[in-house]
Amino acid sequence: MSTFAPATTFASSLRGWRERQRVSQLELALRAGTTQRHISFIERGRSLPGRGMIVRLTEALEVPLRERNAMLLSAGFAPAYRETALDDASLDPVRGALEHVLAGHAPYPAVITDREGFVVSGNAPFRALLGPLAESPVNLARVLLSPDGLASRIRNLDEWGWHVLDGIRRKALRHPGSQLAALADELEPLVPPRRTAPQHAGFAVPLRIAAGGGAELTLLTTLAHFATTIDVAISELTLEAFLPGDAATAEHFARHQS
Repeated sequence: MSTFAPATTFASSLRGWRERQRVSQLELALRAGTTQRHISFIERGRSLPGRGMIVRLTEALEVPLRERNAMLLSAGFAPAYRETALDDASLDPVRGALEHVLAGHAPYPAVITDREGFVVSGNAPFRALLGPLAESPVNLARVLLSPDGLASRIRNLDEWGWHVLDGIRRKALRHPGSQLAALADELEPLVPPRRTAPQHAGFAVPLRIAAGGGAELTLLTTLAHFATTIDVAISELTLEAFLPGDAATAEHFARHQS
């Protein structure tokens, strides 16, 4: 029985990820190139998969790289993905490319955050939007929803705030070892009661924020992830780029471009 002891933790972890993704054993088997019977045996701890099969299964479920490494370890295998510190010199070319992307998004704000939502880098329009709040380290969700942050300037905080919180909770499910669930619990009391505005359309929630002179900016958000990398640190970064939601907002940023 001791031969399969490592599979117990892996088995429950695999089943948990499959159920969270709402993927059947048959669908997972088809994605990973195996059989439903084999998946069943693995999840019941009756079969210990090889390293290659674990990689295929976690890829099929789109498990984040950090959690893939943990699952490999739980099954008795060495991690497959590097875990390099973001400030490591080996990542200089990647950081340079990301800074180029941020600069290229000007005159509109763009920011890169890590797994916990802390700002790694932001372009000049993003720093101008935050003003003194852009001092590092800053958690993007906190600075958006805190009364000491941008919350007092957000005209649709009751709508935008829940958009941010729902996004954090979805991300927390993908990163169970993070502090994201605790962050959402911390910020939820700061957001007005949830309501569905007549113009609300699912995920299409614009940020409406007050600017100088009584103007109001309308910004749409796009998110990009780097899931194809083989480095944990890069895979956990998120690029959040803001786009003008109307002509007045576009004109505002064009006028204030440095």
